[in-house]
Parts: sequence; structure tokens; C-alpha cells
Amino acid sequence: MAYFARRILRALSTLLGTAFIIFMLVRVVPADPAVSIAGPKADPETLAAIRKDLGLDDPLVVQYGRYVWQLAHADLGRSYMTGRRVSDVILARVGATALLAVTSLGIGFLLGLVVGVATAARRGSAIDVAVLLATLVGLSFPPFWLGNLLIYQFSYRLRLLPLGGYGSVWNLILPATTLAIVEFFFYARFVHTNVAATIASDYIRTARAKGAPPERLYLVHALRNALIPIVTVLGLDIASLMGGLVLTETVFNWPGLGRLAVQAVFGLDIPLVAGTVLFAAVLVLLANLIVDLLYGLIDPRVQRG
Repeated sequence: MAYFARRILRALSTLLGTAFIIFMLVRVVPADPAVSIAGPKADPETLAAIRKDLGLDDPLVVQYGRYVWQLAHADLGRSYMTGRRVSDVILARVGATALLAVTSLGIGFLLGLVVGVATAARRGSAIDVAVLLATLVGLSFPPFWLGNLLIYQFSYRLRLLPLGGYGSVWNLILPATTLAIVEFFFYARFVHTNVAATIASDYIRTARAKGAPPERLYLVHALRNALIPIVTVLGLDIASLMGGLVLTETVFNWPGLGRLAVQAVFGLDIPLVAGTVLFAAVLVLLANLIVDLLYGLIDPRVQRG
């Protein structure tokens, strides 16, 4: 119980620190949200009225106190661009991001898991070396570059798929494929590394000496014991993807949280910027907390440590 209490307290303190950093960062930007709202040709009286109405003229301490009070009541404020509650704007975009994240991660992880286990079982072979070299090259591909390449080939030249947008399965194929390729290369290498290290363990050599069949040796003994770090990374990866896929969503005009964050930044919408970043931070913290708690349940030595 003490282990769980420590992890929860650490997550709460991290969340408070994250909220403070977000508050400071969005308020030190050398730009005036009032100009963004009223336009560059607005008269000084109009700009002053907007700043007063938004509370931007208040001392920084007062603004921070109001921000913390709102967070304590689960209130992220109202968007400067739309006037809607920030929480409502974020919730309206979560579905699109979740669809893209789950589809791409599911495909990339499953393919990477299969290839990682298969190459680890043939460590040192030509196919193993070829796959590892391919993952090194693949991991160097920036997602936005890969996305533009797929758009050029399949949308512009072959005219098989839409350039972007949202609304049908055809719109999902290119952005999901872009992210799935990146996820595949990462998990193929990560699974290979962990499974190969497990295969070199003494208990695997003992199981092999006792005549355990290959499928049991690799899928039951090796993979099961290598799953702890893999599941840890997978959980954090899900949280980070759910926080918004800024570059991919922007390239494909996908109406998710990542594109929303970009629009908020360019519109100097301080509450919306802070809300999207804080939402992503909360997802990562929750994933990290769940992984910590699962570690304590799976391995009691973690709690004693």
C-alpha cells in the first residue's frame, strides 16, 4: 500500500509541476492574444478592452491563482478563438486522434512483434542482419516526410487515395500507414532486442536442453518474460499518441488534437494551448502511473525496492 501511495503522490506532484510550467510558457510568449482576436488594425481602446475582459492585465500571480482555481474545479477555461469551453473543444477532437492512434499502433505493434520474435530466433542470420539494418534506416524517416511521400505517390500520381481529410476509411489509410511504418520499425527492433536478451538467459538454455519445442521456447518462455519492458513502452506510446500527432495530423489535415494544438498556437489561444498540452501530459502521467502500479503487482520486489 505504501508503494502505491508513493506512486500516486509522485504523479500528483508531477502534474502540479507540469501545470506550472505550462502556465509560465504560454504567458512568456512575446505576442499579444488581443491582437490575434481583434486583428492587427484594431484600435488601442478595443485591444485594452479585450485584455481586461480576458484578465491579461492582471498581475501574473493573480492569473496563476485563477488558473489553479479553475484546474481544481476541472475547468480549463474558454477558447479565445471560439468562446467554447476548452474541455469541450478537446473532447470533440479526441475521437479522431484515438482512431488514428489505435489503428496505426495496432498494425505497427503487431507486425513489429512478429518480426522481432522471428528475427530474435534467428539471431546472427542474414535475415536478422537485414531486418536490423532496415529498422535503423526506417527509424530515421521523419513522419512528416514519409507522409508527404505517400501523398505524392498514392494521391497525386496514382490518384488512389484522398490527399487528406476525415470522414471515411479511405481518409484513414495514408495517415495510419505513415504512423504504422514508424511504429513497425521501432517495435521490430525493440522486441528483437528484448527477446534476444531473454533467449540468452540460463533458463532458456535449460528449457532447450530439456527438449522444449521451438514454438514453446520462443512464444511462451522467451516472449512472456520479455513482455514487461515491451508493455511498458507500449503503454507510454499509447498515451503519447493519444495526446496528439502534431506533424501527421497537420500533413493530412486530420481534425485531431495535434492539429488543434497547432491552430491554437498560431491563433495565440492561450487557454486552448495550455489545455491541449496539459491533456497530453495527464495521459502520459496516467499511463506511467498504471505501469508503476502493474509493476508492483507483477513483481513484489519492486514494492520492496
